[in-house]
Amino acid sequence: MAVKPNRIHPTTAEQSGFKFFVPLKSLFVILCLGFGYYCYSHWQNFLLYLDQQPLNSFAVIGQPRYTSYNDIRDSLLQFGELQGYFSQDVESIQQQIELMPWVKGALVRKIWPNKLSIAVAEYSPVAFWNERQLLAADGTIFSLPPEKREGLQLPNLQGNDFQSREVLSAWYQISNALKAKNMTLQSMQIDSRGAWQVSLSNGIELKLGRGEWKQKIERFATIYPQIEVPDNQQIDYVDLRYNSGAAVGFKALPVQTETDED
Repeated sequence: MAVKPNRIHPTTAEQSGFKFFVPLKSLFVILCLGFGYYCYSHWQNFLLYLDQQPLNSFAVIGQPRYTSYNDIRDSLLQFGELQGYFSQDVESIQQQIELMPWVKGALVRKIWPNKLSIAVAEYSPVAFWNERQLLAADGTIFSLPPEKREGLQLPNLQGNDFQSREVLSAWYQISNALKAKNMTLQSMQIDSRGAWQVSLSNGIELKLGRGEWKQKIERFATIYPQIEVPDNQQIDYVDLRYNSGAAVGFKALPVQTETDED
């Protein structure tokens, strides 16, 4: 009797090969995951290996008004020695520069092989705030060292910090209203009760009180030319906290001392 040769069914062969491929594929995935984890956990060491020298110089882009070369250098010295081009995190440098109270924002970029490019945006002062601080055009309160404030000729505004934007807005409005009457506003403050008081460049104080001030400015402009000033005196204040009219206070003229000429 003839014996038929043993033949493997094609489907059986394919299944056998697939069973061999499954553990190989799993091993490949495990190796990839392991390699990825190793790279993730050692990427800083890899970047340090690529760095041949630390970042050791910088350039300031533009011409900031208050931020000097020494200010930037002192900020960078807080890090000790900087790392290299690949490994140094510029965001931390940017945050350190932005700690300067007059800096609105900073942009730091690395330049190959060992240099930093630094751009600084500063607050621009429009008024003094409570004598020691300053106000930006948007009402933001910031500060400058005394040596950086020298020569600033700005109006003096006073109030609670949460009222800075309100006071600045009122300043613009009252200043424009007085300017239309050929008068110059020098300082302004709002007290804890919400009462306004302004000082003119000629030394006269206007007590406006709370609430609407436009009609009070108009009233002052009307009565001011009619005020009779006693001899050897000058107007100290005009109290406009009334429904009509005003109360006027006077003070003695400053004594002028004569100096001998050589």
